[in-house]
Amino acid sequence: MEVKTKKILIIDDDSRNIFALTAVLKAKKFNCLSAISAQQGFDILKNEADVGVVLMDMMMPDMDGYEAIGKMKNHPQMADIPVIAVTAQAMVGDRERCLAAGAVGYVSKPVNVDELLIQINNYL
Repeated sequence: MEVKTKKILIIDDDSRNIFALTAVLKAKKFNCLSAISAQQGFDILKNEADVGVVLMDMMMPDMDGYEAIGKMKNHPQMADIPVIAVTAQAMVGDRERCLAAGAVGYVSKPVNVDELLIQINNYL
């Protein structure tokens, strides 16, 4: 019997970040999807019923992570999907701002893989 694993959706406008995170997570046997914009991420979420957690870059053009999390929380199909903020913003108050926006977790770049895995495993 095959165990069905939940997918991780990585939303980041920098393909190098997507590549690095995907490589690390695939090595840990996670199934990853990726999007280079929040809108592309929403399209994936509407078509993929088994996304278990979203890793959201907070600094993106067009729609930043704060706005994207807000839109997810107001969309019935996406409201319950946990979002972990992954951001280069590591100033005092940034973590609180991400959590206040609706993220369930926060990891600063460069990503501490062990910390990220702990947070992912809390939600998958």
